Amino acid sequence: MLSVYIHIPFCNHICSYCDFPKLLYDKNYINNYLDSLEQEIKERYHNELIDTIYIGGGTPTSLSDEELTKLLNILTIFKTKDSLEYTIESNIESLTLSKIKILKQYNINRVSLGVQSFNPNTLKYLNRYHTKDQVIEVINNLKNNDITNINIDLIYATNNNIKEVKEDLNTFLTLDIPHLSYYSLIIEDNTILKINNTNYIDEDIEYNMYKLINKTLTNNNYHQYEISNYSKDNYESIHNLNYWHNGNYYGFGLGSVSYLNNLRRSNTKNLTKYLNHNYLDYEEYEDKTTRMKTDLILSLRTTKGLNLDSFYHKYHKHLESVYDIKELLKDNILIIKDNYLSINPKYLYLENEIILKII
Repeated sequence: MLSVYIHIPFCNHICSYCDFPKLLYDKNYINNYLDSLEQEIKERYHNELIDTIYIGGGTPTSLSDEELTKLLNILTIFKTKDSLEYTIESNIESLTLSKIKILKQYNINRVSLGVQSFNPNTLKYLNRYHTKDQVIEVINNLKNNDITNINIDLIYATNNNIKEVKEDLNTFLTLDIPHLSYYSLIIEDNTILKINNTNYIDEDIEYNMYKLINKTLTNNNYHQYEISNYSKDNYESIHNLNYWHNGNYYGFGLGSVSYLNNLRRSNTKNLTKYLNHNYLDYEEYEDKTTRMKTDLILSLRTTKGLNLDSFYHKYHKHLESVYDIKELLKDNILIIKDNYLSINPKYLYLENEIILKII
C-alpha cells in the first residue's frame, strides 16, 4: 500500500493544544505555498499508484474556494486506484456549503471534522469557535452531498467532569456518522496550554473516562480498532492503518514526513525555506533493528496487533527471538490470536508502559 499526506499549515486561529506546524492564514502566502507544494510533488513523486490521500493541517478548508480548488487541481497529478480513500480535515466554521461542493467535485470521499467538544466552556478553553448546532448543520450538508464517510475528533480529560464526556458521547451518537477519534488531552511543548502551565487531570478520573468511552461506543456497535479510534464495520481509516502497519507513504508540505523503502524523511518547518523550494530538513535510512521496533510499537496501538508471519517474512526472525515477551504472555497482558500478537484489550490503555517493558 502507498499513501500520500499533504500538509496545509494555515489556520484561521490557533488552538490552545495544537503543536503541528501551523500559522495564521495570510492570503499573501497561500498561492506561493501551493506553487511550492506543486513543485515538490513534481520533483519527488514517481507516478506510483496511490491507495490513499489525506489532506491535513493546519486547516485545509481555511483556504478560500478559489485556493481550495487550486490545491485539489494540483493533487490530480497523482495516479490513484479506483478504490482511493480521499480524506480532508476541516474545522466546522470553515466548511461552507460551497466548499463541500468543491470537495465532491474532486472526488473527496472522507471528511474528518475537528470538533473536540460540544461543551461551550471546553470549546472556549481549547480556542475553538463553533457551536453544537453548527456541527449538526455541517454534517447534514455533507450527507446531503453524498459524503457520508465522516469522522469527528473529540478530546477528553480537559477537566475532571466525567459528566461532560457522557454528554459529548450522547451527542455524537445522535449524529449517525461512522467514525470517531477520541483523544485524551496531551499538553505538548510550545502550545498555549503548556505556556499557561496547564496541569493534567486526575489519572483515575481520566481512566474512568476512557472506560466510559469504550463501553458506550461498544454498546452502540462501534469497534475500537486503535487506542483512540472507533468505527462502524468497514469504516476504519485506511490511511491511518497504513501508518500503524508501518507502510510506505509520501509526505508533501511544510513539516511533513515521508517513509519510503526504509528511508524516513522530514520536511523543513521553516516557511521561508519551503517557499524557496528548500524542502528537506533531514532524512535517515532505518536499519533492521529500528524497523522491527517501529513495526512492533505501531502495530500494538491497534487492537488486531502485529502479524507474526509478516514479521518473520520481513525480518527472517521470530519476534520472540528479538523481544522477551514470555512474562507478558504468561500474565495475559499480551495475547496471541490467529497468529497476531496484541495487547489484551483490558490493558490497551497502558500501551506505552507495556511497550517500554518489551523494548
